[in-house]
Amino acid sequence: MNYHYPIDETWSKQEIVDVVNFFSTIEKVYEKNSTCEEVMLAYRNFKQIVPSKSEEKQIFAEFQQASGYSSYHVVQHAKAQKNGVIAMQKGNS
Repeated sequence: MNYHYPIDETWSKQEIVDVVNFFSTIEKVYEKNSTCEEVMLAYRNFKQIVPSKSEEKQIFAEFQQASGYSSYHVVQHAKAQKNGVIAMQKGNS
């Protein structure tokens, strides 16, 4: 991992931990696999910190540009699949 997570300095330590956990979960989906439940739990925690859709889009875009991983597509697949294991490949959203 040669990139940084998009972090807002105004967030508390716990909020930063939750956001980092969310992006780590996204990485896990691409690098191995994860469960839909784990993705959605991390996403719900992320949304508590970033409730604005426009801010979410901006943060997701920053993360995707840096990592190549699409948070949006992972969350959409997890929502559609609802349960079970989810895995994705880079460039195959």
